[in-house]
Amino acid sequence: MIAIAYLLLSVFPAALIIAAANDIYEFKIPNWISIVLVAVYPLAGFAVGASYHVMVEGALIGAAALTIGFGLFAAKIVGGGDAKLFAATAPWLGLGSLGVFLFNTAIAGLFLAISMAMFRKLPVLPVYAHAPWLMRLHERKKDLPYAVAIAAGALLSFSQTPYFQLVIGG
Repeated sequence: MIAIAYLLLSVFPAALIIAAANDIYEFKIPNWISIVLVAVYPLAGFAVGASYHVMVEGALIGAAALTIGFGLFAAKIVGGGDAKLFAATAPWLGLGSLGVFLFNTAIAGLFLAISMAMFRKLPVLPVYAHAPWLMRLHERKKDLPYAVAIAAGALLSFSQTPYFQLVIGG
């Protein structure tokens, strides 16, 4: 049973890494990533022996994050994929590590914004012709692949999540 718990827990970091890579590459976060995170959340909860209270609390946090994300999307502050990824990530974090996640995500977002601004000030290099995704990153000056910051914040906070603590015994 512990192998299944580890396998289901590994979905969280794997999905976040794929989302970040896809956002860098295409400025898109496929819906299937958020769907997988939401679908595997209760399965992982059962596998790690999480209480009903922990799983419901996570679901409520996810619903609140989705509501806030839709508001930010409607105000054109974040992209739709970012809002959905944030909401799909939130249940895994639980209330106890949500603050750390938000802080880590904000700091990662700051580093991302600074890095992208510096990159975009550089001249276009001939190698970009062989890597269209680099050209997109360079040219879309108002866009940030924010899934990178969300993934970094979540991965840095993962060890403090309720599910991780149940498996590790913390």
